[in-house]
Amino acid sequence: MIVNHSAGAAALSLAALLFTGPALAATQVVTSLKPIELLVRAVASGEVEVTTLVQPGASPHNYTMKPSQRRALENADAIFWVGPELETFLTRLLGSSEFSERTYSLMHGENVPEIDADDGHHGHAEHRHGQENETGHDGHDHGDGEDPHIWLDPALALNMARDIHKVLSQQDGAQRAILDANLERFEQELSAAESDITTRLKPVADIDLFTYHDAFTRFAEHYDLTLEGILTLNPELSPGARHIAEVQQKLQQANQPCLLTEPQFNRQWWRSITEGLDITFSTWDPLATDIEPDRDGYVAFQQSLADAVLKCLPQNAQ
Repeated sequence: MIVNHSAGAAALSLAALLFTGPALAATQVVTSLKPIELLVRAVASGEVEVTTLVQPGASPHNYTMKPSQRRALENADAIFWVGPELETFLTRLLGSSEFSERTYSLMHGENVPEIDADDGHHGHAEHRHGQENETGHDGHDHGDGEDPHIWLDPALALNMARDIHKVLSQQDGAQRAILDANLERFEQELSAAESDITTRLKPVADIDLFTYHDAFTRFAEHYDLTLEGILTLNPELSPGARHIAEVQQKLQQANQPCLLTEPQFNRQWWRSITEGLDITFSTWDPLATDIEPDRDGYVAFQQSLADAVLKCLPQNAQ
């Protein structure tokens, strides 16, 4: 008997299409910063693809986008950023009609609406992510609002993850059960990490910490660290002579001073400020440059910040 193999193959292909249905395209997500990408990956399911704008070694304060990144924004189903007080290079673009309906600010404040759980669009502002900076320490101010480095505080980062979960849950083809399970797992693992970091950082309580700029404030406040001074009022500018003199005086009077620097900014000028002083140095990275971008990345990021602070202890100093 002669068998028609072509007809049989065609029938099998048709049956496969009928049973599986059309494959849904992956949800395209764009994040402004890598720490936000880490939060997306913590809660996202496998159908989400993430593009991050600010590249390793760059700063969100003065970043210039590439044409390919503009195309990623055009193709995005959801765009996550902190907000106009931080990523100023995105403010005009994301405020345009082309992007505003799929752009989500993760920093809620007086003039920044919350993400609405019902329709995914921006609703009325009802609460603030955290409190105003009441430390009284020197620091630059991103406008007149609150400190925008919210991803450094794990409690605020959890709020960010919940907002991301809401948005991803509303996308076409969203796998709600997976998203819910991932968010629950992230909450549990982050809570365990917070407890561990709190214990690890207890020996640092009596050390006076200094930082390049005020991005570190959120982390320091959450873990009750002593932040005595900030070197520059604006990370884009070198500080004035008066401010330098004030910082040098604080460094001279500090108890076991440790200066936490950042890889995104020029190191040379602050070396002249600290010349001749008995200071420990450590480098911390608020943009998580070397952290693996996977579902465990944000917890690893928090641990890396704790590791940087622990290098301020005399026995750990390099």
